[in-house]
Amino acid sequence: MHAMMMWIGRGAGGLGFVLTAAAVLARLGGSFQLANFQVTAVLQAGTAAMVLACLGYLVAIAERPR
Repeated sequence: MHAMMMWIGRGAGGLGFVLTAAAVLARLGGSFQLANFQVTAVLQAGTAAMVLACLGYLVAIAERPR
């Protein structure tokens, strides 16, 4: 369980970072759309993925073997 939560945290964190960075770069470039999605929706998806990563790490820390 510990290892699975660590991998969920790493994967979601990486995905969240990529989505957030893509949304910020698209908006700085003057675009309101990114692959037929609004940039704000992509930004929110990236933020949600990073929150999932934080929760995955929190569970991994709380249930780590002592």
